Amino acid sequence: MADRANINQIIPALPEEKHAATSVLQQQVADIRSQKINWQSYNQSQMISQEDYDFIVGFDTSDPAVKDAKLKQNPGQAAKTFLNLLSHISKDQTIQYILVMIDDMLQEDRTRVEIFREHASRKRESVWSPFLSLLNRQDRFIMNMTSRIIAKLACWSHAQMEEADLNFYLTWLKDQLKLSNNEYIQSVARCLQMMLRVDVYRFAFISVDGISTLLSVLSGRVNFQVQYQLIFCLWVLTFNPLLAEKMNKFNVIPILADILSDSVKEKVTRIILAVFRNLIEKVGDRQVAKEHCIAMVQCKVLKQLSILSQRKFDDEDITEDIEFLNDKLQASVQDLSSFDEYSTQVKSGRLEWSPVHKSSKFWRENASRLNEKNYELLRILVHLLETSKDPLVLSVASFDIGEYVRHYPRGKHVIEQLGGKQRVMQLLSHEDPNVRYEALIAVQKLMVHNWEYLGKQLEKEQTGTGGTSGPKPGAQVPAKA
Repeated sequence: MADRANINQIIPALPEEKHAATSVLQQQVADIRSQKINWQSYNQSQMISQEDYDFIVGFDTSDPAVKDAKLKQNPGQAAKTFLNLLSHISKDQTIQYILVMIDDMLQEDRTRVEIFREHASRKRESVWSPFLSLLNRQDRFIMNMTSRIIAKLACWSHAQMEEADLNFYLTWLKDQLKLSNNEYIQSVARCLQMMLRVDVYRFAFISVDGISTLLSVLSGRVNFQVQYQLIFCLWVLTFNPLLAEKMNKFNVIPILADILSDSVKEKVTRIILAVFRNLIEKVGDRQVAKEHCIAMVQCKVLKQLSILSQRKFDDEDITEDIEFLNDKLQASVQDLSSFDEYSTQVKSGRLEWSPVHKSSKFWRENASRLNEKNYELLRILVHLLETSKDPLVLSVASFDIGEYVRHYPRGKHVIEQLGGKQRVMQLLSHEDPNVRYEALIAVQKLMVHNWEYLGKQLEKEQTGTGGTSGPKPGAQVPAKA
């Protein structure tokens, strides 16, 4: 756990972490903190023991010095009492108050998380179970305040969360992000900001499909504060070289590039630039770093950098990141081969009629390269035909599949094996006329053995009939497949 010990040196704090926006949870905490709980009634009804009563009455004070003395006098009793109260009291209002007390206690001194760890160790019990069970409560404040406490125990204690508990907690956080109109989403994101600073927790988050969830939420409509927090989560993930290498497989760069072009908040701009920098700087594999640069160029990041360079920022880091990214992306443009450009565009899923698609020279020289890495690019093209709703993407993908078949001898067989022929044929009835046209041309290329021969035949027939379209009556048309 060396990562945890040095985490503040590895990942510097940003200004917004110190002055975070007040969340709904924090607003409610202030109200709950001002309440008074009648501990005596719980004692008289024998819902809590005399021992627990004596501790909580003495500890329930606004004087930090009294609290500190009480904890130092008997830290084990503190953990015992709090856990007993949580397990024996069912009233939501009181549970809320107890959780706020625990959170305040930990916030005042991070080392106090060890009080719970040592208590659980002595009793040979799980330190996580009492809190994880509260995540199943109906009261949303209780759930989210408990989540906040779990994050502190997990990140500030020497006790690392066990795999099953960790996966349960991270899955809970992920599911909370996906809830529509979740008023506690800032608190959920804050817990993730803490958890993902720890390397072991980062990999566990990947295993529960966490990155896809973050990007799915970012692709929707969220306010700039949530944008900042979720992009911060991506940022801390990119401090691990292995994760930085894999990041754009989730389409991180196109999504963040879109947010960058729309963003008017400096904090959001800064954190996106920081992610982009890490995707180049932290990646161990230079080829992957190059691919990330090309992907940024493809997503028009250079244009955004040019616009941003005209603005004056209070934070010097932004200016430095703009200069760094601009230098790297400009260099990648100079080194960019036509196949690099094509490959990056296909992987981004954002196909457009750039010159490389219409170049016969490109297809003559590179059609066979689409077979590399187990037909990776062809599989992406077929997947786009199946999933994309964008007529432009569908048109270009259909055209590219046709050109591959035209220039690669076994192309027809490969495309059929990958399911591409069926996908293209389905587009013959698409509502968009451009999609229908490109699909028709691609189908013709798939159905004809010798496309070049057919082209010459049609050209000859057109010349012989004064430019009319179609072959003469009785003209020989190449056999179909």
